[in-house]
Amino acid sequence: MSVVIAFIEALEHVEETGDVEPMARLFAPEAELCNLAVPNVERGTDGARRFWATHLGTFRHVRSEFCCVVEGERVSALEWTSRGRSLEGVEVTCKGVSLLEHAGGKIRRLTTYVDAPPPATVRKAA
Repeated sequence: MSVVIAFIEALEHVEETGDVEPMARLFAPEAELCNLAVPNVERGTDGARRFWATHLGTFRHVRSEFCCVVEGERVSALEWTSRGRSLEGVEVTCKGVSLLEHAGGKIRRLTTYVDAPPPATVRKAA
């Protein structure tokens, strides 16, 4: 199975169950994970657990869909849209791109670029 397919399947699992372990196992021990909207960089498989737990912790519910996936030998790009509800019950739609650097079947670096809507454009859930 390709790294990209494994990543997409693991993200579906994370968002459906809250279990970050299958995702964490995809990352190399020296991996770096960063979301440019968040100041800190996470490292390694423990960092992957924290990264994905933080992702889940900002939503009551979230689902991501991939609209464009480009898989390369060492670098892959995934364009996505995530829709869900924030902890405050606000409907949220975020769009972004995640770059995966990978080798030997493991993700070495994840960088996520997010275009989140400004707070004035989100709607309170009914």
